[in-house]
Amino acid sequence: MQLNINVTNFLLLGLTQDPRRKNIVLAIFLFFYMGTLVGNLLIIATIKTSQALGSPMYYFLFYLSMSDTCFSTTVAPRTIVDSLRKAASISFSECIIQVFTFHLFGSLEIFILILMAVDRYVAICKPLHYTTIMSRQVCGTLVSIVCVGSCVHSLVQIFLALSLPFCGPNEIDHYFCDLQPLLKLACSDTYVINLLFVANSGTLCTVSFLMLMVSYVIILYSLRNHSAEGRKKALFTCVSHIIVVVLFFVPCIFIYTRPATTFPMDKMISVFYTICTPFLNPLIYTLRNAEVKNAMRKLWSKKVSGDI
Repeated sequence: MQLNINVTNFLLLGLTQDPRRKNIVLAIFLFFYMGTLVGNLLIIATIKTSQALGSPMYYFLFYLSMSDTCFSTTVAPRTIVDSLRKAASISFSECIIQVFTFHLFGSLEIFILILMAVDRYVAICKPLHYTTIMSRQVCGTLVSIVCVGSCVHSLVQIFLALSLPFCGPNEIDHYFCDLQPLLKLACSDTYVINLLFVANSGTLCTVSFLMLMVSYVIILYSLRNHSAEGRKKALFTCVSHIIVVVLFFVPCIFIYTRPATTFPMDKMISVFYTICTPFLNPLIYTLRNAEVKNAMRKLWSKKVSGDI
């Protein structure tokens, strides 16, 4: 591994250098981040305190909300602070940490979405064996496995980042540290590292997306044998999951499956999956789920009665 410490700090150019537009960026990121925190923490508290939400689907939703909160936190707070600064700098160590945490929680969200698809498949296609197959012990084991997988993915990203020699330019044309903008600053040939980057992140996004879409096609096809009420309930659940999958994966695939080329729209597309999707997830899961809404009402009623 080649580690070059000639560059000790990077300058994040952000989404814009215009002071007025920086204020707009500040407002947008602050709004979406606060909404993400409130929505996901409310889901976490509701699932944790409600006995009615003890099924595996809500067990996985609990971890999805946690990963969403942490994923957004790796980017949004620093972007908000940087919008207040004239020049935003980040140390080499902080940059590497951000790369690690960003991919750790991003890949964890991907794996949790896969587990949620598996859960829906078993619930709809094998209802008689559902409680046996998706027991709490099995769910806990699956979550532990995906956590290890996320760590492995992130460590690969760190290995690739530390392999890059930085000895000159230090301006990152982005609003957060990621391997792709760092490749542009390296003072050596990055062809092999870029291939490894696409193989790691690009393959993860593409294969996971295809797996999820195939699983939901199978699920939707199997609904033809269910009653009208059962089809309606399962369809609402699957449609909400598919919306989340499309909103998250399509931008990620666009960014992480390309060669070492960048487009002006890349930063705006990154905004979509770094702050918009974590903000939308609670809305999608609560507005389309009567059980979660009822549990939230009960939680709010207990809070109000306790205050009185």
